[in-house]
Amino acid sequence: MGLWEDFREIVLCNRSYRRFDESVELDEATLRELVDLARLSPSAANLQPLKYVLVTSAEARAAVFPCLKWAAALRDWEGPEEGERPSAYLVLLGDTEAAKSFAYDQGIAAQTIMLGAVARGLGGCIIASITRGRLSEALELDERFEILLVLALGKPVEQVKLEPVGEDGSLTYWRDEDQVHHVPKRDLSELVLSVR
Repeated sequence: MGLWEDFREIVLCNRSYRRFDESVELDEATLRELVDLARLSPSAANLQPLKYVLVTSAEARAAVFPCLKWAAALRDWEGPEEGERPSAYLVLLGDTEAAKSFAYDQGIAAQTIMLGAVARGLGGCIIASITRGRLSEALELDERFEILLVLALGKPVEQVKLEPVGEDGSLTYWRDEDQVHHVPKRDLSELVLSVR
């Protein structure tokens, strides 16, 4: 495969995974390598205001988990059960002494980290629905740091299948009876408005 094909495959495999093989541990070195990819990525005005908390210990993971909301469209699902929870988390923080806005940086960093995770045979979920006050207390964060995102990481144990948008136009994801996670995606023809 060429570089383009390899990259396309990584993008296609980069789904929002919410169930993992919790016995597959992720160590600090792996998380540092993923953060290093984000460090090397573009930053608005090159301010580089993001900081990270690397969460690997069972005790710290147990403190992070209840601060997260997992899948709004799956109303009867409270998140992964024990044994299928993430093996690690990366908590993305905005350093308010370095910048006042982090919108572009957090998206670039999160996607870069997730693509890196896929390239390492891992997967994850970018979570923005966070009980921030509780998580800040659990991690004993200085008030200068704003919690932006939590990246849940591990070895995925679920299948995610991309689907065309149905006739009803719904973009809501769902799980079937075999627990396959289905995600509707708009057709490319809907996205490209014109060629000039």
